Amino acid sequence: MKNSHKPPRRSPGQAKTAGSRKRKASWWSWAAVVLPLAAVVALVVLGGDGDSIADSDVGSPAPDFDLPATDGGRQTLDSVLAEGDALLYFSMGPGCDGCFAQIPEVEDALAERGINLVPVMVLPAAQVAAEAERFGITTPILIDADRSVSEAYGMIGVYGHQDRPSHSFALVDQQAQIKWVHHYAEMFVPTDQLLSDLRLMEA
Repeated sequence: MKNSHKPPRRSPGQAKTAGSRKRKASWWSWAAVVLPLAAVVALVVLGGDGDSIADSDVGSPAPDFDLPATDGGRQTLDSVLAEGDALLYFSMGPGCDGCFAQIPEVEDALAERGINLVPVMVLPAAQVAAEAERFGITTPILIDADRSVSEAYGMIGVYGHQDRPSHSFALVDQQAQIKWVHHYAEMFVPTDQLLSDLRLMEA
């Protein structure tokens, strides 16, 4: 007599559950390989955090420069240091409203502490001047058209910006030494935060 017993058939719900488990296992195997690689790529592209980039330049001689400004004049490193320390401010410029709003936000507070804010942008002077006028900015903005000064100060390629600075500062003392460098992921830094990062907050 033939054995008529057959293996129990899975219900559609059971088959779906088994397939779902296989897909989940496959997804986690894929994620375990890809996600760490993505993290490494992001770290390289974004340039890491601001502090790790900044530390290498502190204490170094500040690269010299002689750049045209939006007021039609020229400024050198010596000229901007003539009246005190200078905070060089490298930013994206046109296309970034926060980059222009940053100038009046911090300029007076820095001046009260003997620090001259020196904005540097890389796009054409006429374009930069038009945006500055829109924000009521009369401070001369230096134009680094060939990006050589921005490159010398290590301001290109930070946070994924390959052709322009991001939102970065370099404090240079009157002895032309770099005292502090910081790259911000944000496109606007409130005065209190910047002064605190510079350790210039009043007690």
